[in-house]
Amino acid sequence: MVDDPDSFYASLRPVMDFPELSEPSRFTPLPDDWVLGTADIVDSTGEIARGRYKTVNMVGAAVISATINAMGDLRFPYVFGGDGAGFAVPGDKAEQVRAVLADLRRWAEEEFGIALRAALIPVAAIRTARRDVRVARYAASPGVDYAMFSGRGLAWAEARMKAGDFAVDPAPPGAQPDLTGLSCRWSNMRAQNGQIVSLVVHPTDRASERDFADLARRVVITADGLERGGHPVPPGGPGVTWPPPGLSLDAHVSREGRNLGLHKLKLLGQNLLIWLLFRTGLRLGDFQPGHYARMVSRNADFRKFDDGLKMTLDCDAETRARIETILEEARRRGKIRYGLFAQDEAMMTCFVPSAMRDDHVHFIDGAAGGYAAAAERIRGT
Repeated sequence: MVDDPDSFYASLRPVMDFPELSEPSRFTPLPDDWVLGTADIVDSTGEIARGRYKTVNMVGAAVISATINAMGDLRFPYVFGGDGAGFAVPGDKAEQVRAVLADLRRWAEEEFGIALRAALIPVAAIRTARRDVRVARYAASPGVDYAMFSGRGLAWAEARMKAGDFAVDPAPPGAQPDLTGLSCRWSNMRAQNGQIVSLVVHPTDRASERDFADLARRVVITADGLERGGHPVPPGGPGVTWPPPGLSLDAHVSREGRNLGLHKLKLLGQNLLIWLLFRTGLRLGDFQPGHYARMVSRNADFRKFDDGLKMTLDCDAETRARIETILEEARRRGKIRYGLFAQDEAMMTCFVPSAMRDDHVHFIDGAAGGYAAAAERIRGT
């Protein structure tokens, strides 16, 4: 354990090989004086039924982007869950992130009519409940790594949040979180192998840590047999069209109280230039469209451990059947609960601090319900 809490997460050595993250020894306990933040959308199922899953994803990713912007240079673990997110920061940042979550709750309601709930929970309280919060870093590329969570503390925190405990109240009307860098301008990505499969797997109380580690490794290695491990983003990046499909959503996110119609016109002009650059491959200063698009693919977050296993796979029927056989066997033994949802496309939500660097992050989910729909279909023991 490092002495400086601000350097705790940055001091963890990134894991390069994703299947290794099934091993519990790859995870390090968070310091006792840290806090865990969590947020999700109330009735995300209803929002999906109303055709608003891209909005759901954007609000979920906003939790991460607003917290990153508020924390400045601090490296901290976070995870995107489709209709929400979780993160952890040192305890002395608790009031700062409480204000961020309060702003997000008010903003989501006023901008989109979406009810976002949020909670902030001391890690010490989680351990008192006989759960833990352990984290690891997975290097998706040389430019980006993503946090993985284990110990069942994050899942416990989400359950307490949904029960109304540790709640963060909304900020006063007119609150505006800093969402600089958050966008969704890429086209959806159609399945090349069959379908985009969203998978959510949770251990039960009857599963030991070793039970779940062995199960997760079998699933991950099976998925690795797919072309590019089931990666849903093409090697050269997603497609770019003009006008971009997420223009209206981008305008809502970035307008900061400005006139929505005028801001859409401004974004139309900006995106025309972006489209021309990607269409022609021409450089603009230090910006190289081809390199950027390739890094988008390499940086994509399409699989994760967050007290369970979540994957968004471009999957053929044979591999899907093999994965389901593994999962059904474990479910019948009472070791896991799982949900699976298939759709034709994947979608992406992005946080880009600078297009001139390789540290832009890209959250992947199914385009017709994704993780939220998979979670609704969870099969218990």
